[in-house]
Amino acid sequence: MAHDCDVVVVGAGLSGLTAARDLTRGGLDVRVLEARDRVGGRILPHPVGDSPQDVVELGGQWVGPTQHRVHALATDLGLATFATHVAGENLFEDGGGRVRRYRGTIPRLSPVVLADYGQAALRLDRLARRVDPEAPWLAHRSARLDEQTFASWIRRSVATPTARAAFEVGCRAVFSVEPADLSLLHVCFYLSSAGGWDALLDTEGGAQQDRVVGGSHLLATGLAQDLGDRLELDRPVRRIVQDAGGVDVDGLRARRVVVAVPPTLAGRIAYDPPLPAARDQLTQRVPMGSVIKTMAVYDRPFWREHGLSGQATSLPGPGQVVFDNTPSSGAVGVLLAFLEGREARELSAVGERERRTAVLGTLARLFGPEAGRPVDWVEHDWTADRWSRGAYAGVMGPGTWTAHGPALRAPVGRLHWAGTETATRWAGYFDGAIQSGERAAAEVLAAAGEGER
Repeated sequence: MAHDCDVVVVGAGLSGLTAARDLTRGGLDVRVLEARDRVGGRILPHPVGDSPQDVVELGGQWVGPTQHRVHALATDLGLATFATHVAGENLFEDGGGRVRRYRGTIPRLSPVVLADYGQAALRLDRLARRVDPEAPWLAHRSARLDEQTFASWIRRSVATPTARAAFEVGCRAVFSVEPADLSLLHVCFYLSSAGGWDALLDTEGGAQQDRVVGGSHLLATGLAQDLGDRLELDRPVRRIVQDAGGVDVDGLRARRVVVAVPPTLAGRIAYDPPLPAARDQLTQRVPMGSVIKTMAVYDRPFWREHGLSGQATSLPGPGQVVFDNTPSSGAVGVLLAFLEGREARELSAVGERERRTAVLGTLARLFGPEAGRPVDWVEHDWTADRWSRGAYAGVMGPGTWTAHGPALRAPVGRLHWAGTETATRWAGYFDGAIQSGERAAAEVLAAAGEGER
């Protein structure tokens, strides 16, 4: 039977677009099918000014200093980065509603709380160093780590209520789930893939250090620019059929397929023959996190005039983690407040007006009455997004890594799996998405090199 192309890539996020780039460079004929009317996946820009650079990112946005693949891609595309605004003092609102100003990474809390938080973070990093992100299920005492939730570890390892609350906020900020939703082994895997707890949470020197001038969507549009009619938008994939001679993807015939969507969405595609039990069971056990990204837009970043960085942590919430998300041009001021985990689930069920009122109340407590009077409001509920059903990434609950981890990246016949969830370095981030696309493309090219063509 004739083939329409060599490879079909399902999904035009960074992972799928990277795979398509590498496969095309390797001499293969590629088609990319994307369900959305745009490329970028969980990257989503929104204009807030007159210049093309005046955008905010309603999806993924940050790049860290050790995320070498995404920095290399930005350089290749001629894109610049700029530092997340950190000048000035940060804010911390404790459970009683008291707001404190501080500098550095950690608020000026009592020495007992600081010592408690510090010892627990060190213990967590030591656990993570024992976990090889290539195969977390093979780690020393992996079953013991995987049977625990992060919540149970926090209760056992952190003594003071404020330090416990800080770890809980950190969990929501990184994974957009509650600590009880998460396997301790998955937390260790994430830390191992990124370089530690601080690397995930920090701004300067950490995952939130830089942003792309003009918006991170330029990474995706740059990768897609040479695809032409080989990229089909508004083309959701419903069915994939394998046989001895190739693969049929909703009527498009290819030799191989790269499925570059999160595991839970990959599991919604109908496969014939059915996926092996291990892979199918995996897709049922890697739910997406819950997050709503909200932004209040002002005529200027007024908080900077008061010596504030715009970064804040509010234990009462809603909107426990806040950043200055002002565009590089400074044309407007933007405060970004995340609704994550339980907050996202609860506030997804109400209207935008109620969400706006709730979050602006938090911003007003932190930054004063002016923060409660934005000139514009922007938000995106990723839990309701049809083609994501959550963000930032899929997460592993207790028992998933040790029972089903080997199926995460293993090809199934002519099917190959990509997506940031499958990465071993900076899983869950842009860098991980790019790595996963490179790996999947290398698998396909290796098969072609063995004479498949």
